[in-house]
Amino acid sequence: MIPGFELVDFIIQYSWIGVALIVFAESGLLIGFFLPGDTLLFTTGLLVHAGKIAIDINLLVFILFVAAVLGDSVGYAFGNKVGRKLYDRPNSRLFKRSHLEAAEKFYAKYGGKAIVLARFVPAVRTFAPVVAGASNMRYRSFLLYNVVGAFLWAVCITYLGYLLGAQFEAWGLEIDHVLLPAIAIILLVSVSPALVHLARNPAQAKAIWKMANKQVMNLFGWDEEGNKLPKKKK
Repeated sequence: MIPGFELVDFIIQYSWIGVALIVFAESGLLIGFFLPGDTLLFTTGLLVHAGKIAIDINLLVFILFVAAVLGDSVGYAFGNKVGRKLYDRPNSRLFKRSHLEAAEKFYAKYGGKAIVLARFVPAVRTFAPVVAGASNMRYRSFLLYNVVGAFLWAVCITYLGYLLGAQFEAWGLEIDHVLLPAIAIILLVSVSPALVHLARNPAQAKAIWKMANKQVMNLFGWDEEGNKLPKKKK
């Protein structure tokens, strides 16, 4: 779920520092749309309770909360400074204009609440603060939504993993036996609102599937018809 790493191995190897950096990067560096987000936070909570990471859970969630707030604030500042120039930027493997446009539509539909809701929508959470900045949303209003969203996302999901870890221990279950099912459940819960929305809007679901398929094919050097794309000249 993190390129080159297994999720649990990454968390254990890089501890809370690595987790905090990813939480920040998801919205602060505009490259976080492929990062695991919800599952990362939930799994970190589980591993803290299991003693795999040597840090107090309360200190951890405070650090992750600050990282989440700072990440969105940096995204907002970038959008406010660069603004519409982002839409002229060519696509690359790490930057997709379609993700930015999706976040803009999300923001247009939900307004300031999008900053809170976007925390739970992959890719959209990366670009929502950028769109808010480009739209000249008042920073004071943005900061309020930012803090609420960071609390519900970074704090609550991490605590949920920790508390479920305690419950599993009370039931006599080893973390190695429940980790994958627990991650699968939290992932399903995280994406269920989006799945329900797409189920009610089949045309939009079809469009998103077509866009995702095109991006995956292009990533591996193929066009939509399965033909090999010509290599770009250096």
